[in-house]
Order: sequence, then structure tokens, then C-alpha cells
Amino acid sequence: MEINFLALFVAALSTLVVGFVWYNPKVFGTIWMKESGLTEENMKAGNMLLIFGLSLFYAFFISLILQMLTIHQFGALGMVGGDLTIAKPSYDAFMADYGLAFRSFKHGALHGFMTGLFLALPLIGTNALYERRSFKYTLVTGGFWIVCFMIMGGIICAWK
Repeated sequence: MEINFLALFVAALSTLVVGFVWYNPKVFGTIWMKESGLTEENMKAGNMLLIFGLSLFYAFFISLILQMLTIHQFGALGMVGGDLTIAKPSYDAFMADYGLAFRSFKHGALHGFMTGLFLALPLIGTNALYERRSFKYTLVTGGFWIVCFMIMGGIICAWK
């Protein structure tokens, strides 16, 4: 199974698109700024090229691991150590039976949702507790990543 770097890049790019909508002042941007203790002046003072560039870089890292969590065939490949030259006939039988099964946007979005809910949200919530951030902050930021993981998982899983 080969890594589809274009799918991973598009999935990473989708986080910026979602972020432009999610953090718009008419959606959750005003709430997020208030709960983060930021002002519009603070926001304008940052190096946006650096921020967006690093955001895309980090989202690409996320897409790499989401690929393993959304595409079941990577699990089968992992069971043979990733080396197809030593794979047993049972691996070939598995791939013959299941091939591209469960490779849909819907299935990837489901696994993305579960990863967002059970991994990203608890990470953000734990950080928010120690940073003394509000529950609103946790919901806005955690919700953003849940939606992003759903879209990313869908893109990665469906793009063959």
C-alpha cells in the first residue's frame, strides 16, 4: 500500500479552509478571541505567512497518522511488518477478500470523528485545564479539530 501524498496534502490544506470559516467572527471567531484573551490588534500583529505555513506543516503531520487510522488496509500491512516480500498467503487472501472495502469518504469521516472526539478533544481539554482556559474555549477549539479530522479522514480514506 503506497502513501498518497497528494491526498495527505489536500487533507492538510482543508484545515486552513475550515479554519477560515470556523474562526470567522460571524461563526466562532469572536468567542474564540474572547476566550483566548486576544484582540484584533493581537491577531493582526502576527506573521500570518509563518502561522499559516506552520499550520499546514503540522496538519500534514496529522494527515500522516490519520491515514493509518482511517484506512484499514494499512493495519493489514502492519501485521506483516510492512514487508510484502514476507507476507503469508493469508495476507494475500485478506487483500483479495477486502481490497478497497471501507474506502469511502463516509467511513474516513467516521474514523476522523472518533479520533477527534477521543484524541484531539481530550488533548485540548487537558491543556485548557492547565492553561486555565474556559470550557467554551475547549468546545470551540475541540470542535474545530473534530470537524477537521472528519474532513481530513474522509479525504484520505476516499482518495485511492
